[in-house]
Amino acid sequence: MFKRRFYIYIAFCSCLFFSSVSLAQKASLTAKEIVFKMVKSITELERLKYSLKIIERGKKGFNYYESSVKLNRKPRKIYLYIKGIELLWVSGWNNNKAYVKPNSFPYVNLSLDPLGYLMRQDQHHTLNEMGVDYFASIIEYIAIKNLDKFDSYFKFEGEERVNNRPCYKIIIDNKDFGYENYTVGENESITSIARKLHISEYMILEVNPKLNDYFDILKKGQVLKVPNAYAKNVTLYIDQLYFLPISIKILDDKGLYEQYDYHFLQVNPKIDDAEFTKNYKDYKF
Repeated sequence: MFKRRFYIYIAFCSCLFFSSVSLAQKASLTAKEIVFKMVKSITELERLKYSLKIIERGKKGFNYYESSVKLNRKPRKIYLYIKGIELLWVSGWNNNKAYVKPNSFPYVNLSLDPLGYLMRQDQHHTLNEMGVDYFASIIEYIAIKNLDKFDSYFKFEGEERVNNRPCYKIIIDNKDFGYENYTVGENESITSIARKLHISEYMILEVNPKLNDYFDILKKGQVLKVPNAYAKNVTLYIDQLYFLPISIKILDDKGLYEQYDYHFLQVNPKIDDAEFTKNYKDYKF
């Protein structure tokens, strides 16, 4: 009996030891380690399923969207469901246009340019930014650009449970956020400028109201007002198991600019090839 209790005690102590080691490992992670582990995890992703809740500041206040998403990274394939609207985009298929079943007039399937006016109207991002790669590239750029002063920009603020997942909380604080003039070069568009400077193209539109909603009509020599960084402040919640972003909250000098929350995240689930075709049995195209 004594021997049995002794073994139980040893087993219990072992569990405590390994648990404390695990906690110590978690506690010893730095902001830099967490951020670059997130970037690495994203580059290794194959597929994702999730529900996405979006808040974006638009012309007339905040816009709210919810969607269910299936995403294959390479080759890139996307299926979206948004309140009766279905959307399918597959790299190289349908002339690289999105195949859309609307839930209103004209009630016929449409082929739409992801970069066209109809699909970009008052929206911060396009299908090209769907998933987590885009924000990872922005955050990686900020991290590498400020590597020598990383700790003044990135702060690890502990652990929280967000969207029903245990997460690391990272704050990115850009105290020097502001605006500057940019002179348009040859064959440049708002999108190409935003990609070059790693800033938001919608924010360029917002601070240059004379541009209206036209992303691509620019003249060489034209002077634009542009932000000097993607955001003034970012609150980033990174899933402790997958090292993927679960919640991203982005502020500029006016306050909340955009927020993205990922729910019911499935990492590398099995998704049949048929699920990225318009004839899949569960779709209504």
